[in-house]
Amino acid sequence: QVQLVESGGGSVQAGGSLRLSCAVSGYTFSSGCMGWFRQAPGKGREGVASIKYNGRTTYADSVEGRFTISSDNAKNTLYLQMNSLKPEDTAMYYCAADEGSWWRCPITDRYNYWGQGTQVTVSS
Repeated sequence: QVQLVESGGGSVQAGGSLRLSCAVSGYTFSSGCMGWFRQAPGKGREGVASIKYNGRTTYADSVEGRFTISSDNAKNTLYLQMNSLKPEDTAMYYCAADEGSWWRCPITDRYNYWGQGTQVTVSS
């Protein structure tokens, strides 16, 4: 069974940083895609960033230059480094994985495996 468990969320002031982690089991990141998504209260799920197994990344415009997605494939762990956080970044953050062979990993919600989420709250 594929399981994804997020950690690292918390409450920070605007301008601060957080590093989210996603521990993956039952899945080897030797193909396919992984990504980070978020959902703020009253809003739909939004793609944040994705990474292909070969390291190619894709970012939403809203986080470009502030967030960095990375993976430690040997440890099957996904990361999201979040810098210069804004109140608009407040959301539940989810990691996801998929075995698809897309040319560029999407930041839409068409992933097969999902974690339960970790809360990020950014205050002014």
